[in-house]
Amino acid sequence: MQRVLSHHLHLHLGTTVRIAGWVRRRRLLKSVAFLIVRDAAGLAQVVITDPAVRADLEKLTEETVVEVIATVVARDSHAAPTADAATTSAGVELTDPTVRPLGPPAVPPPFDLYRPALTASLPTQLDHAPTALRHPTRSAALRVSAAAVAGFRAALDARDFVEIHTPKVVSSSTESGANVFALDWFGRPAYLAQSPQFYKQLMVGVFERVYEVGPVFRAEPHDTVRHLAQYTSLDAELGFVADHRDVMRVLRDVLAGMLGAVGERAAGALETLGVEAPAVPAEIPAVHFTDALQIAGAPDDEPDLAPAHERALGEWARREHGSEFLFVTGYPMAKRPFYTHPDPGRPAYSNGFDLLFRGLELVTGGQRLHRHADYLAALAARGEPVEPYAGYLDAFQHGMPPHGGFAIGLERFVARLVGAANVREVTAFPRDLHRLTP
Repeated sequence: MQRVLSHHLHLHLGTTVRIAGWVRRRRLLKSVAFLIVRDAAGLAQVVITDPAVRADLEKLTEETVVEVIATVVARDSHAAPTADAATTSAGVELTDPTVRPLGPPAVPPPFDLYRPALTASLPTQLDHAPTALRHPTRSAALRVSAAAVAGFRAALDARDFVEIHTPKVVSSSTESGANVFALDWFGRPAYLAQSPQFYKQLMVGVFERVYEVGPVFRAEPHDTVRHLAQYTSLDAELGFVADHRDVMRVLRDVLAGMLGAVGERAAGALETLGVEAPAVPAEIPAVHFTDALQIAGAPDDEPDLAPAHERALGEWARREHGSEFLFVTGYPMAKRPFYTHPDPGRPAYSNGFDLLFRGLELVTGGQRLHRHADYLAALAARGEPVEPYAGYLDAFQHGMPPHGGFAIGLERFVARLVGAANVREVTAFPRDLHRLTP
């Protein structure tokens, strides 16, 4: 008998089916018992009146894996008086069951997974991530993440981008100036890649438009609710741009595609989390860095935006434009990587941008240099040697178009979307300053 998932039970009304999953909850009442089974699609309610089956049920523990063969019927008025009754498969339940364990009784987890919210502290949840992630609120965030990635890929595929896969172990720590993780590579020093930036630029010379979904590693000693030492970066790079505004337009469409996919593919997850995906304006409002400082009440000589400034800008964008998103353009060149293209009219400022989502930096991007001589001049101006960049710079001697791109931090995007207070709440197995397991 083929297994049926819980969300398809209503299609089998009046027939005998086989379901399988985990024991989420047992309710042992005087004349009837209820078994709630959780599978990948949701919850199914099993009604038990046979004393022998009830006796077997009493031996089971929560999270034990079971198989149930039973008849699908319309839910009776005696539906289980549990919090799960409203969330089990719509309007149906299973009766006259045979319940068979598919393994030994499970050791109960250190927290109740059947409750509407996990009451354990976040460190406890992370210590026991393989079981904590079974809770609907934790798994829902991961479903949102998966849908967002699918939307990212679909939006760029529709615009003739090609997905690439670049090395995550590199020979030098030159890309962004961030601290790096060193490792031994067959007796030679090597490093975990801080981003695919150089490689995606080089691949513009092959495909013109490229993107990548992959891990990046930052050995920065941040211990905040918004930073991870390993996170998933959604990168894109495109050639033949006029300037950074072409990149911003593509980014706007990509964000719309991501949120559209979340709404379509993870509607149930959003409902579980009690959130709605925001609309992306047809044109995201943009302010120059110098104006952003004034709006945020920051000193005119501030070289960057602090978190408090970003929050103030997010409130301003919502108040003045009704937008959850805001572009800040023209960051000072001194705060941008050497490959950033300067603003031709204001060379001290860049053709670079950040995108704020609800008052938090989500995306960094901009136009890049594309002439070999400009790279040599940029490195010289910063007092940096050319040799460590030789393999990267070589491509620019052989013809590269004006290009630019951006990078989205996936976990930060999901955390902001679902209202998580800590990015670790939406990360399956976070890696940070303190955590390397499980």
